[in-house]
Amino acid sequence: MQRIYFFYIALFGFFGLFFLQLAWHTILFPVSHFPTALMLIMTVGPILLPFRGLLNGNLKSCTWMSYLSLPYFAHGVAEAYVSDSARYYALLEVLVSLFLCFGAGFYVFKADKS
Repeated sequence: MQRIYFFYIALFGFFGLFFLQLAWHTILFPVSHFPTALMLIMTVGPILLPFRGLLNGNLKSCTWMSYLSLPYFAHGVAEAYVSDSARYYALLEVLVSLFLCFGAGFYVFKADKS
C-alpha cells in the first residue's frame, strides 16, 4: 500500500474524531454540570496541537498525533462498557481513533529512512 493512503486514513481519523468530539459534547450528550466550552477545550484541544504539522505531513507531528489518539481509544472503550446510551458513539470513537493511530503510525513507518 502506498504511503499517501495511510496519510488519508490518518486525516479521516482526525476529522472523524474532531467532529465526533464536537458533536458529543454539544449536541448528543451535553454535560449540564460542567461548562461546555471547558469540556471542548479539554477534549478537542489536545488533538489540535499537532494538527498543522499533520496537514503538512510532518513526521514528528504525525507521530505525536498517533500518540494522542490513544487516550481517545481508552475513553471510547471505557464509555462503551459503562454507558448503554452512548455505546455506539463510543465505539465510533474507538474506530476513528484507531484510524488516526494506525494511519499516522504507518505513514511515519513507510517514510524513507534517510
